[in-house]
Amino acid sequence: MHTLWKGSISFGLVNVPVKMHAATESQDFKFNYLHKECQNRIRSIKKCPICDVEVDTVDLVKGYEYEKDRFVVLSEEDLASLEQPMSRSIDILDFIDLKEIDPIYYEKSYYLSPEETALKAYRLLCQAMEESGKVALARVTMRSKQHLACLRVFEQGLVMETMHYPKEIRHIDGVGEHIVLTEAEMTMARQLIDNLARPFEPEKYHDELREQMASLIKGKVTGETFKVEAPTKGRKVVDLMEALRASIALTEKEKGQLEGKTVAKTAARTKAKTTDKAEVKTNNDTDSNLEQPSDEKPKSSLTPRKRTTRRAKGA
Repeated sequence: MHTLWKGSISFGLVNVPVKMHAATESQDFKFNYLHKECQNRIRSIKKCPICDVEVDTVDLVKGYEYEKDRFVVLSEEDLASLEQPMSRSIDILDFIDLKEIDPIYYEKSYYLSPEETALKAYRLLCQAMEESGKVALARVTMRSKQHLACLRVFEQGLVMETMHYPKEIRHIDGVGEHIVLTEAEMTMARQLIDNLARPFEPEKYHDELREQMASLIKGKVTGETFKVEAPTKGRKVVDLMEALRASIALTEKEKGQLEGKTVAKTAARTKAKTTDKAEVKTNNDTDSNLEQPSDEKPKSSLTPRKRTTRRAKGA
């Protein structure tokens, strides 16, 4: 993986040198604008609408719009005075429970891999965090911007999530707080959630739109036609209770099929374990019979001699 940043994790007096790699990547298709007549790529031109001239990069300045169509210009010197010094340290501030962080705070994920000289310290931090059930809140500076970050164990390694600051989170107003729900509605809603509850299997989810786009592009390249099947429209249900009943009836069958598959898998695993145990027992019994000595004394192949008494000798 391409290394984006090198530095170290610091907590207490411990310092762990690490390398940072992007943990995710965009799968979006990127398009270019072409001239319809000759199909050559269009060049982006920076043009001032007031002066009606093309502007070079050296003639551009940065401005902040503090009111509608009113800007304050910031020079490179102004911006340089505020830049954070390049930091090579991920400073751990606190260790907290992961469940206390709402996913809305997460921004982007990065893998942190250890340098060769820090394998033991890296493994020590990973195992200690995993056993404690804690994640680390840290501060890191990248590209002249200071980030709040969360470090956690993922797939036997460390992943760092850059986070939004609280002021960057927009809050939602109370929605429908005046609505009163009946116990029957809540019971059916809970039943529907229970019917749709599944273990998390990320591999079963995929981007259907991207797959269709890939097929469309492939068809265009090879000259084939491509048609997207229109999704079937569901029956429009206005009444909430009717919608809940219809949804429960639809999911009950699916839940039963899923449970049947689960029972079959469990039975198959149990049968396999029983068979293995029986084979092991049979083998052990056979070995025992071979190894254990028999109580019956073996018969001698020699013919016993007859005793000769003194009286017989005298005769």
